[in-house]
Amino acid sequence: MDVWPTVFVLCAVWPSALSVTRYSIAEEMERGSVVANLAADLGLESGSLAQREVKLDIFTNKKYLILTKRQGKYFCPAKPTSCFLKLDFIIESPLRIFNIELGITDINDNAPHFRRDRVELDVSESATPGERFSLPNAVDPDVGINTIKTYKLSVSEHFTIEIQTGSDGTQYADLVLTKSLDREENAVHNLILTAVDGGVPVRSGTANIIVRVQDTNDNPPRFDKQTYTVNMAENSPIGTSVIKLNATDIDEGLNAEIVYSFTLYTSEKTQDVFDLNPKTGEITVKGTIDYEDMKFYEMHIEAKDKGTHPLLGQCKVVVHVTDMNDNFPEITIQSVKNTVDENIPVGSVIALVDISDRDTGNNGKVSLSIYRPMPFVLNESSDRPMHYKLILSEPLDRESVPEYDIMLIVTDAGTPPLSDNETITLHLLDVNDNAPQFPRSFYTIRVTENNAPGDLLSSLTAFDPDLHENQYLVYFIIEKEIANTSMSMLFSINPENGNLYALKTFDYEIEKEFLFHIEARDSGSPPLSSNVTVHIIIVDQNDNAPVIVSPWRAHGSMVEEKIPRSTDKGSLVAKVIALDTDSVHNSRITYQFLQVSDATLFSLDQYNGEIRTMRMFSYRDQRHHRLVVVAKDNGDPALSATVTIKLSTMETAVKAYSDMTEVPLEYDIFSDLNLYLVIGLGSVSFLLLITILVTIVLKCQKPKSSKSAPPCRNSVISERNSTVADSTLVSNDAYWYSLFLAETRKGKLVVRQPLPKGSRYIVSSIPRGTGLTDTSDSAASTLQVGIKALHFFVLYWLVSWHYDNILYMLDFSSVKLHQLSSKTYIISYFELISVGPIVPYICS
Repeated sequence: MDVWPTVFVLCAVWPSALSVTRYSIAEEMERGSVVANLAADLGLESGSLAQREVKLDIFTNKKYLILTKRQGKYFCPAKPTSCFLKLDFIIESPLRIFNIELGITDINDNAPHFRRDRVELDVSESATPGERFSLPNAVDPDVGINTIKTYKLSVSEHFTIEIQTGSDGTQYADLVLTKSLDREENAVHNLILTAVDGGVPVRSGTANIIVRVQDTNDNPPRFDKQTYTVNMAENSPIGTSVIKLNATDIDEGLNAEIVYSFTLYTSEKTQDVFDLNPKTGEITVKGTIDYEDMKFYEMHIEAKDKGTHPLLGQCKVVVHVTDMNDNFPEITIQSVKNTVDENIPVGSVIALVDISDRDTGNNGKVSLSIYRPMPFVLNESSDRPMHYKLILSEPLDRESVPEYDIMLIVTDAGTPPLSDNETITLHLLDVNDNAPQFPRSFYTIRVTENNAPGDLLSSLTAFDPDLHENQYLVYFIIEKEIANTSMSMLFSINPENGNLYALKTFDYEIEKEFLFHIEARDSGSPPLSSNVTVHIIIVDQNDNAPVIVSPWRAHGSMVEEKIPRSTDKGSLVAKVIALDTDSVHNSRITYQFLQVSDATLFSLDQYNGEIRTMRMFSYRDQRHHRLVVVAKDNGDPALSATVTIKLSTMETAVKAYSDMTEVPLEYDIFSDLNLYLVIGLGSVSFLLLITILVTIVLKCQKPKSSKSAPPCRNSVISERNSTVADSTLVSNDAYWYSLFLAETRKGKLVVRQPLPKGSRYIVSSIPRGTGLTDTSDSAASTLQVGIKALHFFVLYWLVSWHYDNILYMLDFSSVKLHQLSSKTYIISYFELISVGPIVPYICS
């Protein structure tokens, strides 16, 4: 039911909406101007519009027009930009719609302008008239007759413009070449293009057109003259400038770059004498200018540019040569010796020389000389002028100067003087006049013991400045015997290179040094030689482990010691002595507990091996104590030996150790051990007594000698802070508790007894043999020997029966035993200071 009124209203208003009312206004109308009276034009009553709702619908922008309801008029509120506006005028109650079109008329308010106000064009100077070049067009926002009408070009004799019209009516301008261009005449053309519109008043815009003319190779290079004449002195130095040519080309770029060269009309001989720089055109001397050879030189030069099609220009240069003193003196070698022995006699003739000069007068006068001081002189022949002999004036030495380059210089007396030279090379042949030389006269070589046989010890190389066979050296060891041993059995030297090798393994404890000579001999005739002294020092290694010599024990067995439980604090309960046959540094021994049953009860001196009580025994202490002592040397790596001591405490009193002596504890003298010991000692004592008696008889019958025999060569003498005098070793080193003097090859050992701290230690040496120096002392000596022998026998007898008590009573004796088998013991090391005078007889 509600749809019918709506349809009725639309049908009622539709006819009025189909009609269009058109209006036209000028561009840039002022704000507030009346555009139209719609009430009058549409037949509406202006009074009724106030009561009805009226509105204006603009399809584009509503800011251009407003409607006054009372008068029904439109006003233009702002400056419009469009050329055509569509509007709908709507009235309510009843609804009516009117279509309105508003046209805007253009006025000439904009001048033409170019997008670029500067245009640059590159035009080749070879461009032909009629060639066209596009120019940018101008723009004008106005329309109709107010838009661009035409273009104008500033006055130019080479260019004009032609105007083209596009399909959309837009006009374009082309630049047309009317006359050929010449870059050399005018390289740049400045033009002004003007765009003019058709409005009133007329408006215009301009743009600068810059035409740059590109060069073409249309001009050849040109010289200042066609012919150049130059005067040149002969013998001018190489590099002397003759003339510098300059050709010009008015083109630019590569078309103006010029290259100079000789033409085919210039002879090769002339080109050998003169040089032409292709870039600068400078002619210089590169050969010898000789007036006698050529009086003048003629050169034809061309200059060519680098254009695509190069152009060229030519000229001629004539050089007139001025005569000078141009003939050099000459040297002629008639005879020469190029090879001589270095011992050639002084005064020998080396060469015969002639000199000459083709010039005359002063220019032909010549003289001959040697360039620098040498052991040669020139003697001119008296009957033949300008004939010389080259003579040796001093002895020659090939090792100092192996060859001579003798430069002979001949000079004339011209102005300026000319000279020439000739070199004679003289080679010296070697003569064997130099003995081989070692860098040093004495070599000290240190060899570590236990080396492998065949080890390289050193390379002893000599130098011989001679040549060939005179330089070939042979090395060998000069034979020398030491202790019936030849050096060639101990060492070997490579005869070719002097490498010294060891033939055996050395032992520091047996051999400490060797001194011998090595000779180097050349192969000359006669051969020459020299020798050098070699000192081989054997360096000790820590290759001997310490040996426990006290307390003595069977190998691998435990040492049992007994001490009373009433022993006081600080008492000596046991003492460990170890010996090391290495050198002083490696044989320095320290002692320490490896295992101790009670660390609070016993202490061990690390230097002397004394084991003492730190306190008295108590009823809580065990009766049996096990002590494991390790003796370690000072080597790297360190070697060591251990001993296990079982201490048993006794309620009954037993003999204690003295601080100053070493006495073994009591053993059952009827045990198996002591039984074997007594039998061995008895046998040794008997044999020793027989030996002493026989020795005494033989000594009494021997003739007396006036010289003492040398000491035993195999004695090992400690060198640590000690001095040897009168076969006695005196040492101040309190570090060692048991300093020893041993003969390792004889199995003998002498052990020092301790004295109060700070005192000196004296150990008697044992020489191999001594002689008697005074015949008057023979009887006394024989008697003394007998007494000492008896003393010695008694001591051994006592030892064999009760060695425990003897060692305890005699604080200067100490017997060390080594195990040879499970139940067999012999005395291998001993010291009896009281029988010192007997020992020399035994050693001899």
